[in-house]
Amino acid sequence: MGRVSHGFVVLGRILRSCFTPDAVTFNSLIKGLCVESRIMEAAALFTKLRVFGCEPDVFTYNTLINGLCRTGHTIVALNLFEEMANGNGEIGVVCKPDTVTYTTIIDGLCKKGFVDKAKELFLKMKDENINPNAVTYTSLICGFCYANDWNEAKHLFIEMMDQGVQPNVVTFTVIMDELCKNGKMDGASRLLELMILRGVKPDTSTYNTLIDGYCLTGKIDRARELFVSMESNGCMHDVVSYSILINGYCKTKDVEEGLNLYRKMLSKGIRPTVVTYHTLFLGLFEVHQVEHALKLFDEMRRNHVAANTYIYTTFIDGLCKNGYIVKAVELFRTLRILKYELNIVSYNCLIDGLCKHGRLEIAWELFSSLPRVGLMADVVTYNIMIHGLCNDGQMDKAHGLFLDMEAKGLEPNFVIFNTLMLGFIRNNETSKVIELLHRMDMRNVMPDASTLSIVVDLLVKNEISLNSIPQFKRHK
Repeated sequence: MGRVSHGFVVLGRILRSCFTPDAVTFNSLIKGLCVESRIMEAAALFTKLRVFGCEPDVFTYNTLINGLCRTGHTIVALNLFEEMANGNGEIGVVCKPDTVTYTTIIDGLCKKGFVDKAKELFLKMKDENINPNAVTYTSLICGFCYANDWNEAKHLFIEMMDQGVQPNVVTFTVIMDELCKNGKMDGASRLLELMILRGVKPDTSTYNTLIDGYCLTGKIDRARELFVSMESNGCMHDVVSYSILINGYCKTKDVEEGLNLYRKMLSKGIRPTVVTYHTLFLGLFEVHQVEHALKLFDEMRRNHVAANTYIYTTFIDGLCKNGYIVKAVELFRTLRILKYELNIVSYNCLIDGLCKHGRLEIAWELFSSLPRVGLMADVVTYNIMIHGLCNDGQMDKAHGLFLDMEAKGLEPNFVIFNTLMLGFIRNNETSKVIELLHRMDMRNVMPDASTLSIVVDLLVKNEISLNSIPQFKRHK
């Protein structure tokens, strides 16, 4: 139990001494319960205030609304806000919401994706002559950015400055992040200049956002320049800074530079996370440095960083793609023995590797074992297995899998249709190709360039007639 329990001991003594606790006492207790995430107890105590002759004040409401939003009970918080603003029918309005109340509920609604309701309250707030502050605007801007409504976010940012409300470091960073995600690096760079001009000091998160943006747009040299300038501008690198730049180098296949950064962060006492290692493993497998990846995996364990499903899946996939199929199977079996729960992506990687290396029987066994381990094959699994069977000439089995996936409610995509059609062409079963084309049309699966190439090739060879091909019009 936390320190709030001591507060209840004091409350008991107050009551036994025939003193009446005031709102300040109850506010402290409600805040303590909220801090300890004992939100139901906080709400129950709130309802009992009047029993003790206390009326909740604006601080009481704000504390509970904040606690409810923080613990995901946003709708309950909204109901409490409405009661505060309008009364509950039995009694009138006890106290009116203030800037903190509106900001708290707006932030909570935005975090849950209810941006339209948040905007509605924002407008009501202004109608009530309650001035929004930087946190209010930032919460809304952040909400609209997450909702992919960039125009509304930009409008609020401009309005904020027009109203003389100074954006804070979080506001600038949120807008910057949105610009970076959309590849608008010139705009993001100008925003950094505006930020500094307005006397708002960029923090590590701001720099990380910009560095990530430059990496995403392939401007790795600019990202490195910004990374180097951080310390001279009074911002310390953190594990995220290093991980972002390492990822940038790995994406450009300059894994050696990524490893240099990894060694530098270790020398500075910055502990890599599982994300850092995952990025390096992806890079190493991409440039076929399998032995180096295996050594780094051992180093990761020595540094007490636990591998997760992403790491193991990356290893299974990387080993398979680099021809280390036996090692991939050994790793998979070890994880099964250790009762480690792998997901369908992990299974797909190994099944794909086995199919591509001619181990179709083992791939089939693994595919068949999925229900026993509580996993459902997805479209990717069926695509891999159908492709493997088609390449091996097992068309009846491949077509059976196709029918099985349809029966299970999975929608085959154009890749699966193309794979089956090519297999049937190799088996000289043109009628099956026509059948699949009509099935594609019936399922509203639009042909791609490969499908058209298959059809044109058959037409040129006079193996099918133009009248036998569906028109592929969208069906309702």
